[in-house]
Amino acid sequence: MVRINNLSYHLPQGFLYKDISLFIDRGDKIGLTGKNGVGKSTLLGIISKQLTPSEGNVIIEKGISIGYLTQDIEIRKDISVRKYIQESNKEITTLNERLDFVNHALTTRTDYESEAYSDLIHEVTEINDRLMVLDAHSFAERIEIVLKGLGFKQAEFDNEIGSFSGGWQMRVELAKLLVNNPEVLLIDEPTNHLDIVSIQWLENYLKNFKGGLVLISHDRRFLDNVTNRTVEIANQRLYDYKCNYTKYLVLHAEEMERTMQAKKNQDKEIKRTEDLINKYRAKANKASFAQSLIKKLDKVDRIEVDTIQRKAFNLRFTLENPSGKRVLDMNGLKKSFGTKKIFDGLEVVLARGEKIALLGPNGVGKSTLIKCITDENQFDGQIEFGHNVSVGYFAQDSAEKLDGETTVFDTIDAIAKGDKRKDIRSILGAFLFSGEESEKKVKVLSGGERTRLAICKLLFQEFNFLIMDEPTNHLDIQSKEILKDALKNYEGTLLLVSHDREFLDGLSNKIWEIREGKIKTHYFGVNEFLERINAEEQEENAAAKKKPEIKVVEEKKVISRDDQSMLKKLESKIQKCEKRIEELEKELKQKTVALESAPFEDTDAYTAAVTAFESAEKALEEAMENWEEAELERDELRVKLS
Repeated sequence: MVRINNLSYHLPQGFLYKDISLFIDRGDKIGLTGKNGVGKSTLLGIISKQLTPSEGNVIIEKGISIGYLTQDIEIRKDISVRKYIQESNKEITTLNERLDFVNHALTTRTDYESEAYSDLIHEVTEINDRLMVLDAHSFAERIEIVLKGLGFKQAEFDNEIGSFSGGWQMRVELAKLLVNNPEVLLIDEPTNHLDIVSIQWLENYLKNFKGGLVLISHDRRFLDNVTNRTVEIANQRLYDYKCNYTKYLVLHAEEMERTMQAKKNQDKEIKRTEDLINKYRAKANKASFAQSLIKKLDKVDRIEVDTIQRKAFNLRFTLENPSGKRVLDMNGLKKSFGTKKIFDGLEVVLARGEKIALLGPNGVGKSTLIKCITDENQFDGQIEFGHNVSVGYFAQDSAEKLDGETTVFDTIDAIAKGDKRKDIRSILGAFLFSGEESEKKVKVLSGGERTRLAICKLLFQEFNFLIMDEPTNHLDIQSKEILKDALKNYEGTLLLVSHDREFLDGLSNKIWEIREGKIKTHYFGVNEFLERINAEEQEENAAAKKKPEIKVVEEKKVISRDDQSMLKKLESKIQKCEKRIEELEKELKQKTVALESAPFEDTDAYTAAVTAFESAEKALEEAMENWEEAELERDELRVKLS
């Protein structure tokens, strides 16, 4: 379907790749791998024709559609989620608009015997046939299935895209691609903004995808479960393996061993040849022989070895001041934003040495709970720390808070005390900052490198209780393995939010699941947790299929004009109420923000903010009551007329 021919791409600092070729066929599911900066995302941009190669070309088979999810999306904000996806398929939209036009013409025209009228009838047939091929009649259903799978609630489908965070907007763009079902999917880091349940749904979706797929991901399990080919970019070339990522690592290691041996033999032969050249170059009767050796040496295709480091270091951060047995105690914790309750009376205790995975869909309050614990959010109830507890916190923006003008080494040196100073170089080396890398300024580091440094800084300090919110975002697979090993050996207590199943597997010894404003504790690992969630979903789906069908009443009552008029009035009233509720909810949200930011010491300003909030809250309650009364009245009338 897609062929890359002798392609090269040149940047000011040199070639990313030279003279590479690749074929993507239907059913190929390729995991694109390689260290940061080798050009993985650039290659997707070239395949999608958004970037132009320096040499060579990309040939896409005629009629093949390409779907491309980049990390830097541009998306409309002033349109609802559902409508944005509905309008994304231009062909279906155009065909439906034309079908409406032709059907209207057929019902209004009277020249039934004319050739023009006959042409319209034929056009209707052709349009319907094409819509059938495109499976357009199930388009609306596909939209709902994909949005639900990616974590959207039914009530959110018609919300404006601009009301969602950047991560959720990325989900909308991904949903658009999946719903339109292109022949080739190019996806760059799709799991970065998904929760653990949505990742599993996407994984199953891509397993069943029939087209060609090129996927960039740092989620090892996701790659293993989805891909059947691994293409590594290294040394400006592509290395193609017909297997998933884990099998590729084994094959690559074997190939590396063979390559290293071949390079040793080649280096030995080159050294012998160079010695002969030096020996005979100055002798007149051997000068021609030396020149022939030089020409021979120039023609040698020198073996290059992939310089990617693959072995993690064994890290152990000892704690000189451990905490008491009870680390954290939450009693009756409550948290709301306006009328929306996040937590309602949480009761949970955290003991020394526990490693907790905090799980739940995005939006249930994982980060909110962490911000309550770290005193960044106000809350009701009590959070108490135990004896001698020192808290280290890795937030999602910790990497951005590092001083850009400081070097990597100085960032760690500034917090090192006593004998720990002698360990700085080795610890930085363990986090892949060895040699010249440690002298780089923070501002020139990539996002993944900054995250690595922020985590290294956190672990280097004497915290006996670590709280980490999505620490694996922007980390490559090797960096995640290094961090996982470090946390396995960590002697303190750990509370961890992560959506990476491979990272959590074997790391956490208990799960806190946030569900409906409560915490449910599970005493098993992440794999069993996901298996139970899948089993629950299957039971719910089976129960839904067993619901008794509603019997259709054949005999219909004649509805009077007065009843019809009343029913229309009630429907109109309900719509107006719903619109009013939507407006008041937005207003209440604004008043809530104003109240939270109002200075408590300024009595007049604070009182005014409280009054405005209470007024908006009361208006919303009245609107809800009016809506409920109208719905009840309408439902009673419907029962009467049925």
